[in-house]
Amino acid sequence: MDLVNYLTFPMIPSLLGIWGISLNKRNIPIMSTLIELMLLVVNFNFLVFPVHLDDMMGQLFALFVLTMAAAESAIGLAILVITFRIRGTIAVESINCMKG
Repeated sequence: MDLVNYLTFPMIPSLLGIWGISLNKRNIPIMSTLIELMLLVVNFNFLVFPVHLDDMMGQLFALFVLTMAAAESAIGLAILVITFRIRGTIAVESINCMKG
């Protein structure tokens, strides 16, 4: 397959993620899921380009991005649980007024 075919496939999920985040500004778990979707698209690109260029350094970058995404998900979920316990809601409007 050609490189163009491999790069047009992840364009659809990345546009879906950008579109979903721009339209959905109230539901934090869905926004987090869409961000994870965009990170997976980046991982796919990190895996496609090194195969095309005969350099396997992109696989290390993909592993690093997956590790960071897992840490980000765990920390984000912990913040949401603490926010829900304190305020009783995880609405974006109530989180917007947090200052630190």
